[in-house]
Amino acid sequence: MKPVNWGILGAAKFAREQMGPAIHAARGARLVALATSAAARAEPFRDFCPDLVVHGSYEALLADPAIDAVYIPLPNHLHVEWSLKALAAGKHVLCEKPVAMTLAELDALIAARDASGLLAAEAYMIVHHPQWQRVRDWIAAGEIGRVEHADAHFSYDNRADPGNIRNSAEMGGGSIRDIGVYIYSSVRFATGAEPEALSARIRRENGVDTWAAVSGDFAGPQGRFSYTGLTSMRLYPRQEVVFQGERGLIRLTAPFNPAVFGDAHIEMRRRGLPDLVEHFPAARQYVLQVEAFGRSLREGAPYPWRLEDARGTQAMIEMVFASEV
Repeated sequence: MKPVNWGILGAAKFAREQMGPAIHAARGARLVALATSAAARAEPFRDFCPDLVVHGSYEALLADPAIDAVYIPLPNHLHVEWSLKALAAGKHVLCEKPVAMTLAELDALIAARDASGLLAAEAYMIVHHPQWQRVRDWIAAGEIGRVEHADAHFSYDNRADPGNIRNSAEMGGGSIRDIGVYIYSSVRFATGAEPEALSARIRRENGVDTWAAVSGDFAGPQGRFSYTGLTSMRLYPRQEVVFQGERGLIRLTAPFNPAVFGDAHIEMRRRGLPDLVEHFPAARQYVLQVEAFGRSLREGAPYPWRLEDARGTQAMIEMVFASEV
């Protein structure tokens, strides 16, 4: 089938190091163009994509008839604005997380997607990783019995970089929006459950939540279970998610960016059975995400993380802020 021609809005570090190379490497995809007003910032992209077209503005890229889909790695507060502009220009959209700042914004984006007939999705890459698909299947099959508790942790320390957009309240920074989307969405994805009641303790610096501990209850296909989650931009780096059931537990030690943080592997321990450990050394979740997007466009395959799924996470984010004690 004809490949999907991609453009990127902005020469963000993450686009340069992860998503740009992923688009270039993905089957059925071609990285065609980049929009940046600073031409020098395009040069690292040309190291892996020499024939890249560079547009001097976002508007110019959106007007390029060669572009089928746009990847948006802009600061959080610009996500919906440029997603809407891309849809209006007739482009499919893959936008970084969190795709919106409020439920009202996300609802407007869903309405625009529906009106356009185009594909718009949040770039929540972990749902494309086989370790998370395996965990979801194990839980659904009752391998550890009914889930009784889930706990999730994601932390890093960027206090030495005060100019980072994650440390800017005006740009939608903070640990809840930056990495809370991981510890909230992953539990929702794996269990099919949604939060019922939450309580949050939040620490802030200059209006930015740098630490957030959340506890509460989820309810889903297997019933209710308790939840604890911690995000921080001021702690030693750690990633871990554990699902504890009646008869065993499942643990992920590099659940969110395994290629950077550590080996992607999952452990399942069950009463009376040998421990099971699975490793996924070859999985490239960003490449898999781009390929899944292309299959949805070209073959009509269901996309595994719709805007409606992202909406559930945005609802949980708003519950977290509203439940602060």
